[in-house]
Amino acid sequence: MDGLAQFKANQKAAWANFAMLENLTGTAAPHLVRFAGIRSGQHVLDVACGTGVVALTAARVGASVEGVDLTPELVVRARENAALMRIEARFQEGDAEALPFPEASFDVVVSQFGHMFAPRPDVAIAEMLRVLKPGGTVAFSTWPPELFTGRWFALMGRYAPPPPAGVSPPPQWGDPNIVRERLGGAVRDLEFTRNTMYFPTLSPQHYRVQMAENFGPAKKLFENLDANDPAKAAALRGEIDTLAQAYFADNRVRQDFLLTRAIKV
Repeated sequence: MDGLAQFKANQKAAWANFAMLENLTGTAAPHLVRFAGIRSGQHVLDVACGTGVVALTAARVGASVEGVDLTPELVVRARENAALMRIEARFQEGDAEALPFPEASFDVVVSQFGHMFAPRPDVAIAEMLRVLKPGGTVAFSTWPPELFTGRWFALMGRYAPPPPAGVSPPPQWGDPNIVRERLGGAVRDLEFTRNTMYFPTLSPQHYRVQMAENFGPAKKLFENLDANDPAKAAALRGEIDTLAQAYFADNRVRQDFLLTRAIKV
């Protein structure tokens, strides 16, 4: 298996337990649905949909929704969520870099903290735009590199093995200048705004434990460090506590995110 294929296989496995955090990311979903201007009757694709929180939120306003995710456990959970909510939705396993849909299939293509983890940004955004109709809307939520979650990912990256060549850091999708370059002349009416998600937790230390136990990439990293380099694992725990403290107030950690919206030309 080559480096890129192994990276994707690791990603697929690492995100398997993300359903534990769906209620948190679910609070951000309405902001993306509103910012994307999703309306009743539109055909919407949720890329890297996870447990379907954005797609199902869009379905509640009357959209016809589909979702695709690399991790089969999350697709199963998305289908369970749809059944529980008695919402018609279609979810399937698939790669953001090779979306299993014909060209110009959707009125709106969205992604919430999802497509940003695809290793090759140019391939992922080309696929999102390929399946979008001309005049359709592409919109996504991402983590700015200079704010809490982007800094948290950078911190984790300093302790993790380096990714294969060609894999871009996910928080680059939170930099409007980089997003503007990546979308280029394929879109018009590019707009940005910011919003905030709050992670309820009793302390920065509780936040760190919750993430280490329930957030797949962090869980895997700590398992490796605890087994092979306990001192490094302790240092990472200390750095996470310090970082989280800077964004902690009223028993919650503030996580600001960037919203991007554009129209395909």
